[in-house]
Amino acid sequence: MQAKKPKVVIIGAGMAGLTAANKLYTGAGSRGVIEVCVVEGGERIGGRINTSEFGGDRIEMGATWIHGIGGSPIHRIAQEINSLESEQPWECMDGCLDEAAVTIAEGGYNLNSSLIAPISNLFKKLMDFAQGGSSNGCTGDLSLSVGCFLRKGLDEYWESMKEREEEVEGFGNFWCRKSLEEAIFGMFENTQRTYTSAGDLQTLDYGAESEYRMFPGEEITIAKGYLSIIESLASVLPPGLIQLGKKVVRIEWNPQNPHSLSSAENGNNNNGAWRPVRLHFVDGSIMEADHVILTVSLGVLKQGITQEFGLFDPPLPSFKTEAISRLGFGVVNKLFLQIHPSFKLPHLQMVFHQPKNHSRIPWWMRRTASICPIYTESSVALSWFAGKEALALESLDDQEIIDGVSTTISNFLPHFPLCNGHKQPEIIVKVLKTQWGTDPLFLGSYSYVAVGSSGDDLDTMAEPLPPNYKDTPKIHHGSSSPSSSPPLQILFAGEATHRTHYSTTHGAYFSGLREANRLLQHYNCSDL
Repeated sequence: MQAKKPKVVIIGAGMAGLTAANKLYTGAGSRGVIEVCVVEGGERIGGRINTSEFGGDRIEMGATWIHGIGGSPIHRIAQEINSLESEQPWECMDGCLDEAAVTIAEGGYNLNSSLIAPISNLFKKLMDFAQGGSSNGCTGDLSLSVGCFLRKGLDEYWESMKEREEEVEGFGNFWCRKSLEEAIFGMFENTQRTYTSAGDLQTLDYGAESEYRMFPGEEITIAKGYLSIIESLASVLPPGLIQLGKKVVRIEWNPQNPHSLSSAENGNNNNGAWRPVRLHFVDGSIMEADHVILTVSLGVLKQGITQEFGLFDPPLPSFKTEAISRLGFGVVNKLFLQIHPSFKLPHLQMVFHQPKNHSRIPWWMRRTASICPIYTESSVALSWFAGKEALALESLDDQEIIDGVSTTISNFLPHFPLCNGHKQPEIIVKVLKTQWGTDPLFLGSYSYVAVGSSGDDLDTMAEPLPPNYKDTPKIHHGSSSPSSSPPLQILFAGEATHRTHYSTTHGAYFSGLREANRLLQHYNCSDL
């Protein structure tokens, strides 16, 4: 009797899942050593990568940047498939536009570099200090957050400048120097919130900040879209290997020795064809597997360990659930605005006043750092939102958004022709927003190390189940599984399982390779 071929099911067709599928199929699947299958709950591949079009420009609804091109595998793939050049304009095609930005304080007060530069330099030095891993006596409190550290730095700056004049000429009674500096500092904090997905920097762990890594070199966007990388990874897979619309609602696994279970518990043995993992889908269908690589988001895992949703049967061991619970997973959304062609919106950086009762600007706009064209000549503008403001954006209809953004622009650019109520056209023609927070397949955007967590939790996320798989002998091609509890039943991949590149496509890519290689080594076919 010929032994069954090991079956690997990958849950999720995003960067991590398709990287794992690509590696497993080219390394063993195409040679008939293992069977590979990808199941995806949505109706598209890409996961948190979703290239689209808006106002004639190519935009990214999800992942946007290659964070450093020096040695980046994503950049290498983009080069190989000629995705770095395009005749169609694309988001951030001319890089970061900070040099062309105008910074304006609420009320329409233009800020010159003499006011901005000291606070900008202070914020950069503080973040460089935190990311460099130096404590400087600041980390005696193990619960110290990045937000706390930044505010301590601002307080020390003010203490060193306490003898100076507080009044700022030309700003009337609306702003004093300290309130202006705090608001400028807040603008940089709001940008940092979108970088990290921590809705409040007071929840972002200081100690782990130094472990995060980027590749050297410039950060760029992909001319033909991030989805071209995904399509390249999937192109080697045969038709039918990826199954769309297959949302998993329960994962049964066997932490016990299967031979100690009753025949009813063991399921249909079928002459040795029993597989230890059983996937239940929303449509009622079931699929069995020897190994599952789970690449769902940390947000889905957080929901899945709750009693109400109970994704895992039996529940995950406590070391897993505790790591999942401690790590942070935030919401970051983009708002794209198509501007009427008769208007040219500048790259606007906004400094909001703290007291806001007097203002008509809606609360969900007040922690947005900028509104700017996606490239110099584009008629499409972009704003980033994080935290509760990002979630609020998802619940608003288009007209509410247009009204709120128009009000904000009119406050910062009082001489800008908004045209409301006049014969001239409205400045904002239409809007497009992302909705990562309420999408049931993601429930957020990307992970961060929260206060109370650490990089160790990211390592714990990457540990396969059942635990202690390293003590299990490797399997040779065609041999049966050992009589102990089958190893490597559930493997975990995705950006939230990578200690140094979490929150990025690099982390997702490396995690997919890691878990694919783990299985190839387990079956002694890494040499293939």
